[in-house]
Amino acid sequence: MSPFRGIALKLCSVFLFTIMASLIKATADLVPPGEAVFFRSFFAMPIIVGWLALRGDLKTGFKVNRPIGHFWRGAIGVTAMGFGFASLGFLPLPEVTAIGYAAPMLTVIFAAVLLGERLRLFRMAAVVLGLVGVVVVMWPRLSVDEIDDVALLGVICILISAVLRALAQIHIRKLVATEETSAIVFYFSLTATLFSLLSLPFGWTWPGMSAVVMLIASGLVGGIAQIFLTASYKHAEAALLAPFDYASILFAILFGYVFFDEVPTQMVLAGSAIVMAAGGLIIWRERQLGLKRGKARPGMTPQG
Repeated sequence: MSPFRGIALKLCSVFLFTIMASLIKATADLVPPGEAVFFRSFFAMPIIVGWLALRGDLKTGFKVNRPIGHFWRGAIGVTAMGFGFASLGFLPLPEVTAIGYAAPMLTVIFAAVLLGERLRLFRMAAVVLGLVGVVVVMWPRLSVDEIDDVALLGVICILISAVLRALAQIHIRKLVATEETSAIVFYFSLTATLFSLLSLPFGWTWPGMSAVVMLIASGLVGGIAQIFLTASYKHAEAALLAPFDYASILFAILFGYVFFDEVPTQMVLAGSAIVMAAGGLIIWRERQLGLKRGKARPGMTPQG
């Protein structure tokens, strides 16, 4: 394990995924979510194959030890992606990002329940605080006086996506025990491409050239981001990496303002601040525990 390398890889993936989301949002009025998933998945594969070739891992990258594991990772991941892409057409980018913070919080819980990773009281309290922040962001959309059916649909879509993303991250953590990182990334893009074709009868369109370019770019950027994300779980626990998803709100606010004229509301900012504070508490606590473990090691070493 190399936690700092895992954190660096996770931050890079967060930045690139925000760029990808911006590209998808820019085309949300032109293509249905299933078609966007196809472009994002299909055009990620050249990046992944090129990465395998550079590493000399083409043979090992295509090797599968648990085919059914890759199938379920693809099914969960592509469904999460489809709901997430749909939400971008209904809500502002910063709001989608902020509500999506439920995913890393749920990852901490799922990591404890499904992977047996230790969940201390302090971390659990921080998770609860983070989920309170998510509710703060959503609250205006749930108000009876201001309810908007389109926005409410967006909230439902991103919440479903968050649950599935958390499960996908846990599944990745389990897969890396037996599968090569390269294989996990490649077969996710392959299965996601195939699954997305099931949406073909539901209204695919042929957008203009600029939209096609953005969709292709989303696949290329998403492929790189997926490599970084999957590799990060080789170096650190899922529960430790989860809080670093919070950096995405800074990128989302910037891209939303510059490219979509979206200004986050006070509730979005307040809720995001609460979630980031919760993440900061988890990070601080992990660092304190790391320092204690480091101090304990010299005393455990036999003296000659």
